[in-house]
Amino acid sequence: MGPTRREPHGVSGAGDVSPESPIRLRIKRHPSPLSFLSHSLAWGEDKKKKKTKKEREKKNYHSPRLHKSRARVGGGGSGSIRGRNPRWMASPRNEGFLTQDQREKLRIAVQNAETLSLASPRSPTGGSTSALLQQYELQKEQQRAAAAAAAARGGGGGGGGGGVRHVRRSHSGKTIKVKKDGAGGKGTWGKLIDTDTDACLDRNDPNYDSDEEPYELVEAPVSTPVEDYKKSVVPIIEEYFSTGDVKLAASDLKELGYDDFHRYFVKKLVSMAMDRHDKEKEMASVLLSSLYGDVISSTQIRLGFVMLLEAVDDLAVDILDAVDVLALFIARAVVDDILPPAFLSREKASLPESSKGMQVVQIAEKSYLSAPHHAELLERRWGGSTRTTVDAVKLRITDLLKEYIKNGDTAEACRCIRELAVPFFHHEVVKRALTLGMESPTAEALIVKLLKEASEELLISSSQMMKGFSRGVDSLDDLSLDIPSAKSQFQTLVSKAVSQGWLDSSFVHVGVNGDVQDDEHEKLRRYKKEAVSMIHEYFLSDDVPELIRSLKELGSPEYNPIFIKKLITIAMDRKNREKEMASVLLSSLSMELFSTEDIVKGFIMLLESAEDTALDILDASDELGLFLARAVIDDVLAPLNLDEISGKLPPNCSGAETLNMARSLATARHAGERLLRCWGGGTGWAVEDAKDKIAKLLEEYESGGDVGEACNCIRELHMPFFNHEVVKKALVMAMEKKNERILGLLQECFGEGIITINQMTKGFSRVRDGLDDLALDIPDAREKFLSYVEHAKKSGWLLPSFGVATSA
Repeated sequence: MGPTRREPHGVSGAGDVSPESPIRLRIKRHPSPLSFLSHSLAWGEDKKKKKTKKEREKKNYHSPRLHKSRARVGGGGSGSIRGRNPRWMASPRNEGFLTQDQREKLRIAVQNAETLSLASPRSPTGGSTSALLQQYELQKEQQRAAAAAAAARGGGGGGGGGGVRHVRRSHSGKTIKVKKDGAGGKGTWGKLIDTDTDACLDRNDPNYDSDEEPYELVEAPVSTPVEDYKKSVVPIIEEYFSTGDVKLAASDLKELGYDDFHRYFVKKLVSMAMDRHDKEKEMASVLLSSLYGDVISSTQIRLGFVMLLEAVDDLAVDILDAVDVLALFIARAVVDDILPPAFLSREKASLPESSKGMQVVQIAEKSYLSAPHHAELLERRWGGSTRTTVDAVKLRITDLLKEYIKNGDTAEACRCIRELAVPFFHHEVVKRALTLGMESPTAEALIVKLLKEASEELLISSSQMMKGFSRGVDSLDDLSLDIPSAKSQFQTLVSKAVSQGWLDSSFVHVGVNGDVQDDEHEKLRRYKKEAVSMIHEYFLSDDVPELIRSLKELGSPEYNPIFIKKLITIAMDRKNREKEMASVLLSSLSMELFSTEDIVKGFIMLLESAEDTALDILDASDELGLFLARAVIDDVLAPLNLDEISGKLPPNCSGAETLNMARSLATARHAGERLLRCWGGGTGWAVEDAKDKIAKLLEEYESGGDVGEACNCIRELHMPFFNHEVVKKALVMAMEKKNERILGLLQECFGEGIITINQMTKGFSRVRDGLDDLALDIPDAREKFLSYVEHAKKSGWLLPSFGVATSA
């Protein structure tokens, strides 16, 4: 093979042309742009191959194949071109790395290269270059049209794409679809915001996000500051009526802000007070006077009363005397200098003649502000002070009773008593009425009628009635100095009250001869004093035997119900520790000292005085119900005793509700465990611990233990509500071991009162319910159980009806 000629860089075509040719020199000076494009493509491909070959040679240096290749090319190095075409030439081997479109473009460029090189830039035939470019542009337009048609037919798929710039071609001839908006190709994340709107949301997709769902804005009601202010002032007014604290109300109103809205506070305060007692009306006037200037401006006060005048028509629908009451408020505001006197004349000119607001202005001007000494009268119209004293209440009671004796209107007198709003002080009404009845014999019948009516309407409770008569007894000695026949008249009143049923017959009243049974009364008073002292000492020492010994030494068993009443009343006003101690003491007293009748009478007295107790102890009714239910669980009272108590209560007594609550508590599921812990007391044992102790003591007794010791162990469990477990385990043990000696323990416990008939019945019932399971281990369990039931009936442990239920 001859030496290979070195081609100049400007040539891209084929053929052997001498390097000395002037044409070649001109082509070198003026290379074609298309020729340069082809050179660049070929050079890039060859560079890639060269790099790959170098890496392969480095990796496989000792390969025989590599040595053969070197020998074939003449051992040339990397710079040798002997036996090969130049790297920049578009040989068929290099063309294999171009696409068909690129080959076509390259072929056109090569064909036109010589023609382009023959034309000198100064030659007049240079216009052939623009013709070639026009031909090339025409071909490009045809390709674009074909691509658009293909895209329209394929629905946007395939490699046609939407334009040439969106198609990228690799060197391997494969077409790569480029992402929209230049968002990257293979191996990229794509653009930041996905504009593809064709995707649908699937709620079952693990990546589903509800925030991506289309949403619609909906208008929502927005409260205005005025509405918020109106809602905020109501609790301030309510709290002020409850506490009477002017400073607190003023500070709360300042914290609200909204000084321009205070007229709504004035309107709300007066309108709420108009529908309440005189006490609240007076409090409202005092509060307005206190807030004037410092918190509420004069303009806001005036605007508030203007709003009240405009709204008086609506207020009159709910408040019958709204016109008169509002007139009093306006007149009182004028007297207190929080409204100017010119307010009335100014509003009279603006209000319609037929409106109720005009009536309010006229009444305030003519009836209240024109009267002599109107300032003093208006200041005392609603009591004159927000803090009612005892002397003031006594004076009002005396006035209403004297007025009643004059007109004889019982309904009006009862209404006035109710408006006093002092139910805890009704005993003063009874005492004053009795005193007036003894002072004026002609008024005795009216007094009896009034007290009877007040008792029947439950206006005056039975305990307040008793207390009033007791106070009358205490003042008889002083009354006898002015009224010689006071004792006999008092005896007559007591007899009528007891006979008509509105005074309890247990009242310690005056004897037939007119002398008060001072000894009996003094003995009762001394007993109450001693009982209170003993109860206080017991709460400190927790010594039950010492208290029982003291009661025995006191020697007044007829007053046992009074001791129970005192014990529970004092405990209700203390902490849970004292309440638990009272329940424990009551259980001990029922076993050693007090009879069931004493306990029943004590609870009747407590229920009758429940209303008065509730005045001092807010939750007295609930706590008394717990004491009653706990007494049933502790077997201090039987469930039938609750029915007995209910029958002895006065009609319409509030204690009936407490009794019903106690009955429901005692019959609830797991009532024993719950009520034992109602005061947070009890032994603290778990049910399983108690069962384990019961099983051990029964096993010890069955193996030869002492009956007395076993009874003492059962008593020391301090779980009388759980004694049915003792009965159940004893019966099962007797069946399993075929030893009826253990039945003697049940007989002894029943005889000593450790296990009551109620607990016996519950224990036998539990065994009866589990007979099917017992029969799997003890085949004759049913026959043995029936024999035990017959034995229990004969011994009095069970009621006769239990045997009927069992046989059924």
